[in-house]
Amino acid sequence: MNPTPARLPRFRYGLLSGALLALLSTPLAFAAPPTPPSLSVQAQSWVEVEPDQATLTARLWENTPAVSSMEDTDSEALGEARERLESRASELISAIEALGIERHAINAGSLNVYPDHVAAPRSENGDQEMLQRTRLERPFSVELTDLDQLGEVLNALIGVGVNALDGVQFDLQDRDAATDEALVKALDKARHKADLMASTLEAELGHVQRIEETQSPIFQPRMMAMRAESDAASSGAQSDYSPGTIRIDAGVNVEWTLKGPDAPDHADTDVAAQE
Repeated sequence: MNPTPARLPRFRYGLLSGALLALLSTPLAFAAPPTPPSLSVQAQSWVEVEPDQATLTARLWENTPAVSSMEDTDSEALGEARERLESRASELISAIEALGIERHAINAGSLNVYPDHVAAPRSENGDQEMLQRTRLERPFSVELTDLDQLGEVLNALIGVGVNALDGVQFDLQDRDAATDEALVKALDKARHKADLMASTLEAELGHVQRIEETQSPIFQPRMMAMRAESDAASSGAQSDYSPGTIRIDAGVNVEWTLKGPDAPDHADTDVAAQE
């Protein structure tokens, strides 16, 4: 017998199996859909809002008599200083409430006690001793939702002899509405710029592919110095306080697909827009 014909079919089957295995192991190449043309626009905008809320901050304090640094502060002197301070604090609260401001809008801070040093007069030989005393202090803040009352409250503070008027912080009662307005204006500006650019290039805006904030709306209460047209403390005349405006900036980056004669719409493949 001739063994060669029996081995030939097995050889052919081996070739077919190898070819099939090579075909299956080869990655199938699919043509990726063309990336649609796009237009990316950055825009910034802002709003200027007049504040409708103000917070005044002030401090009252009383000092004990200055003594030598080698001596301790007398407890009786501490008690007398605190009594004077509490009496002035009560007078201040009463004066503010008399203006029609509710008690919850007045914040009387806790008592602070800390050492203070002052220089004694120079002696005949030119020496100067440092004396020490104790300061008792209470901070106060008043919140106003009617800015027309600002001058009256300041006059009341001066009238009871506040030791330090730290300033006025102007704010907004509804911050979210103002920051939302700034963001919407930035988006409107981005859309306007995109429409202008697309129409100039004889294209048409398609779907929005991506939106991001390049600058989140930032709101910061404004500390302002007070400007008086007259000396309200001495003449009793009303003063003119100008709060100005608070500016809120916002920025966005928006990307659209483009449609047109040379820019076919690929809405079905716009995965970013669907997400």
